[in-house]
Amino acid sequence: MATQEITTTTTTELERTEYVETVIIGGGQAGLATAYHLAKKGKEYLVLDASERVGDSWRRRWPSLRLYSPARYDALPGMRFPAGRSSFPTGFEMADYLEAYTKRFQLQVQSGVSGDRLSKTNGRYLIEAGDRRIEADNVVVATGVMQRPVIPPFAAKLDPEIRQLHSNDYRSPAQLQEGPVLVVGASHSGADIAVEVVPTHETMLAGPHRGEIPPRLEGRVMRFLFPVLRFVATRVLTANTPMGRKVGPDLRAHGGPLLRVKSADLRAAGVERVLSRVVGVEGGMPLLEDGRVVQVSNVVWCTGFRNDFDWIELPVFDENCYPEQHRGVVAASPGLYFVGLVFLHSFSSMLILGAGRDGGYVGRHIATQRGGKAARSAG
Repeated sequence: MATQEITTTTTTELERTEYVETVIIGGGQAGLATAYHLAKKGKEYLVLDASERVGDSWRRRWPSLRLYSPARYDALPGMRFPAGRSSFPTGFEMADYLEAYTKRFQLQVQSGVSGDRLSKTNGRYLIEAGDRRIEADNVVVATGVMQRPVIPPFAAKLDPEIRQLHSNDYRSPAQLQEGPVLVVGASHSGADIAVEVVPTHETMLAGPHRGEIPPRLEGRVMRFLFPVLRFVATRVLTANTPMGRKVGPDLRAHGGPLLRVKSADLRAAGVERVLSRVVGVEGGMPLLEDGRVVQVSNVVWCTGFRNDFDWIELPVFDENCYPEQHRGVVAASPGLYFVGLVFLHSFSSMLILGAGRDGGYVGRHIATQRGGKAARSAG
């Protein structure tokens, strides 16, 4: 990361530089929630979304995916989710909701535009997006958690005949070739995919157990527990509590507990569960931590994602490349904000309700700051 502010700008660059008071980079749920609050306060903003259509990040997920929270908790500020309150929407339904949300509130979103570089020049933030240059007093980075899929380097040494997919690219069992499947990573995505694959393929799920919520996600008991879990996720497990500060780093690094598919479901479906990690390759095949070599034809890596902030040339990250912030506000670089990250402020930050909450906090924070055109004119 560069640590020096850029101060040199040519006349030609000045002529083609746009100005927007606040630029939001990323048009997912957190970015749209931030935009909603800025619009409500009458503040100038622009959302840049790399996808061709609002909600496409959800449309790219596997078709059988359903959210892990009921519809009553999946709404963004100002608009309820159009489904039964206790139903669990699909990823495609979430995508359509985000698109409808954008249209209803006439949010200023420009699709097909990605932020390529963020730096600072002459006291303002500079966003470079293709051949566009946009200066802003505030920048909200809302590029989400699914930025760069994580696959261990030793995967390149696996037998080339093995078909490898990351969960980011998985759509259905039809993508897999005949023969056994190894699913690596035992958080909720790994469990969901393993159960979907096992009817047509011998399937093993490898990785340490990360815990699970015992009641059935769609069951009657959970209807009563969800308000309690919501309170814990938003008020107890936060960056402001000792328990939250202990849970946060582990959640960012290893993922959450099993939610819909439990250990009993894996056993009942016929998934072979091993608690050993996949640590390398032997004879072209995956090697487990316990020394076992697994003979497989397919590997699905459910090994998560890492943040990709290489395009941000500002000294605001810790040793793990996570922004140093509080509730999305970067004190070291006034006017810079982050939303939509795992445990940005609380456990709920990884859920829709938390993304909306975090985006709302950042939007309100920006709206209360003195800055932008009005402030410069008054000065």
